[in-house]
Amino acid sequence: MVVGHTDTSGSVKYNLALSERRAKVVADSLVGLGVNKDKIGVDWKGKSDLAVPTPNGVKEPLNRRSTIDVNFK
Repeated sequence: MVVGHTDTSGSVKYNLALSERRAKVVADSLVGLGVNKDKIGVDWKGKSDLAVPTPNGVKEPLNRRSTIDVNFK
């Protein structure tokens, strides 16, 4: 599962779209490295689920990220 995140600067709508783009770029990169596309889930959180809690409008580089959770079955 690839999940895109943003910091709290910018609007909710903008950050949701940005986090979606981040997640999809990482997922596409994994496919380019040989991971089966059907095995990758993609989600995005926008301003929610911050790594570093900040007030609205704060630019925090650690919140600008994509995470990858791997589940071996």
